[in-house]
Amino acid sequence: MIESMPVEPSPGAGLRIEGLSRRLGQRTLLAELNLEVGPGECLALLGPSGCGKTTTLRLLAGLDAASAGRILLDGSDITQQSAGERRVAMVFQSYALYPHLSVADNLALGLRIRGMPAKEREGRIAAVLELLQLTELRLRRPAQLSGGQRQRVALARALLRQPRLVLLDEPMSNLDAQLREELRPELRRLLCGGEQPVVYVTHDQQEAMGMADRIAVLRDGALQQVGSARELYARPANRFVAAFLGRPAINLLPATGPRQLGLRPEHLQPVAQGGLAARLLRREWWGNQQLLWLESAQGDLRMLVAADQELPPALQLGWRPEHELWFDSHSGERLPGP
Repeated sequence: MIESMPVEPSPGAGLRIEGLSRRLGQRTLLAELNLEVGPGECLALLGPSGCGKTTTLRLLAGLDAASAGRILLDGSDITQQSAGERRVAMVFQSYALYPHLSVADNLALGLRIRGMPAKEREGRIAAVLELLQLTELRLRRPAQLSGGQRQRVALARALLRQPRLVLLDEPMSNLDAQLREELRPELRRLLCGGEQPVVYVTHDQQEAMGMADRIAVLRDGALQQVGSARELYARPANRFVAAFLGRPAINLLPATGPRQLGLRPEHLQPVAQGGLAARLLRREWWGNQQLLWLESAQGDLRMLVAADQELPPALQLGWRPEHELWFDSHSGERLPGP
């Protein structure tokens, strides 16, 4: 079962993907993907390696041919158009900047090849440099820039095309965690809320939740669920989505009959009596929280508590019924509570 919260696009606006598939011989890389992305909306494609994220992006960009299905952009079918005809901007995880050229020359090269007059070219470059706060760096070469600055140059080059669709393939994967956190709101400010839809590929759930309006979770080329981060976290369509979203990962207790119980670590709490008996194995400090690793008759468990909370080596665990997530023990689909 796929839980979907589709955007209702205006007629002829945004991106629409209908039954998009990609096969190589007997191998299915993407299976009948259906998605809509509204104007100015950022949709994140999230999932593990090999799930079909980059395949989808390459099909949207026109770098690969679809085996079946259609891609509609602003109401026009672009499925058979070449990459050059689509006016799609793509930003890769490798910045692909020419090391011997300055920032300004890196930006000018594509416009010069397309025959844009010098005066118009200079005006466009000046505007995008100012937008991305790169004006003072225009004469520097890529080696003289930080990782975040190089990423902004790559983004500037994409925006110069005045694209109808922006595609980003793990654009911050080469940056350290702190810089990614700093750049997230800046990227969102620059890309989202405009006229063009944005499709953002990542395997980092924190990045997806911070950047995107909605998240589409893929597994083995198939769409599992699409919705807001909050919807996917609180009402996952299946066990895979529940386990993939959330750090630390959800606790999945052994199945009793056809049902398996899932409990988020932050929803476990110590109780005076009548709970699940557990023994504290170790703890990890997470700033204002601590992650506790516990051993119980139901297997190892993870629990998040406040950093200053003191707990005995042996304790009882409880939880509120509304926090229970039940899954079919065979199919993994989420079930209504008992």
